[in-house]
Amino acid sequence: MKPEHERPVRISAAIITVSTTRNRETDTSGRAIRELLQAAGIEVEYYAIVKDEQEGIRREVLNALKECNCIILNGGTGLTHDDCTIEAIMPLLEKKIDGFGEIFRAKSVQEIGTSAMLSRAIAGICNGKVIFCIPGSTAAVTLATRDLILPEMRHILTHAN
Repeated sequence: MKPEHERPVRISAAIITVSTTRNRETDTSGRAIRELLQAAGIEVEYYAIVKDEQEGIRREVLNALKECNCIILNGGTGLTHDDCTIEAIMPLLEKKIDGFGEIFRAKSVQEIGTSAMLSRAIAGICNGKVIFCIPGSTAAVTLATRDLILPEMRHILTHAN
């Protein structure tokens, strides 16, 4: 899409950390996302920490979608028995943005090697809003937010609407 086709879109962001161990004080990944968004002039209007349970994750996302048009979930995207963020979110997505996960893993391999293949990072559209699911490490959320989400967020929302 040509830059002149991109419409001015007010972006309101939600951060949802999926973890059974983190709290507001120890959520360094949620904090990193917030700082990057705020530095880009994007307000974070919704923040939650939710346990690795599909119903709870889905409930938080549905609540966030009432207020925000960009939802960033971090955590629960790996392969362990309790990682269920992807399973919770996939039924909500009307369209999946396959390139997001592909590019995230390609960039990650430069930083962490072939273990990047264990990430199941995804993004997609739900009711004209964008949802990103990224790993919960601070390095991963920084990479995803700085290099992928911020540069394309407005572009994605223009297409989705």
